[in-house]
Amino acid sequence: MVTKNLLLGTAAAWLTIPALAQDFAAARIETHRLTPNLFMLELIGEGAGNIALSTGADGAVLVDTQFAPLNAKILAAVKAAGGSDVKYVINTHWHGDHTGGNEPLGKAGAVIIAHDNVLTRMSSEQFMAAFDQRVPPAPAVARPVVTFPSRTTFHLNGEVVQVVHVLNAHTDGDSIVHFTNANVIHTGDTYMKDVYPFIDVSSGGSIDGFIASADAVLSRANATTKIIPGHGALASKADLQRFHDMLVSVRGKIQALIDQGMSENEVVAAKPTAEFDAAWGQGFMNPENFTRFSYQSLKK
Repeated sequence: MVTKNLLLGTAAAWLTIPALAQDFAAARIETHRLTPNLFMLELIGEGAGNIALSTGADGAVLVDTQFAPLNAKILAAVKAAGGSDVKYVINTHWHGDHTGGNEPLGKAGAVIIAHDNVLTRMSSEQFMAAFDQRVPPAPAVARPVVTFPSRTTFHLNGEVVQVVHVLNAHTDGDSIVHFTNANVIHTGDTYMKDVYPFIDVSSGGSIDGFIASADAVLSRANATTKIIPGHGALASKADLQRFHDMLVSVRGKIQALIDQGMSENEVVAAKPTAEFDAAWGQGFMNPENFTRFSYQSLKK
């Protein structure tokens, strides 16, 4: 089982509501223009992550909102990019580093959109086993008011925005957001560039879901697609393909050890990720943790 001190520091800052107590004063936002009216807002510093911003006549559209203390910096970045008031928010999943800024935007009148399971999880106390931590319900104004079971499409700012639920990857409420005209896809935390992903098993996540999600994005992408990961630098289809291939290899190795009857600790000791650790194991999710969560999701 995962103990309370398995994941520390930056990981907790990324994912949990108590991270709102963190000091975000030094954090800054770098704006990357992807098309004339579509941007990636990259948070540098505490809780580092990525927001997509669409600007235009229909108002500003944000994909994810980071943490509430960053709201003023996010709104300043929206204004600097030529955006007006935030009218729509699309959440890729329920974790606090992607929904923590919903409350001030909801109070200002933004329509919040997400998969059905995001509303379910934000409406009741959650337990994140990875951190041995209970997360209280979000305030009503921070919760999605428009939800969908599998997919939905919006026509905003001259874009066709397809929001597609992918099954049980990072959580059970993940969505990818495809700006089809711009050829840009925001993956949420179903993809974190150049690091092992966090499989939130207690929220229904699984390594099989990560592989399926990568397949779903790859099927939509081409050589010029810009992929916004939940965390990390702007990526390409080739980057995501490497991630997918690593996952498939690790999954196969862990499943083979499970089939031999090995316990979780025995699988960890066998180091099934060893060939990938130098390239992928330098993020907050170390090889042991990634192996444990992969094992737990496969045993389910």
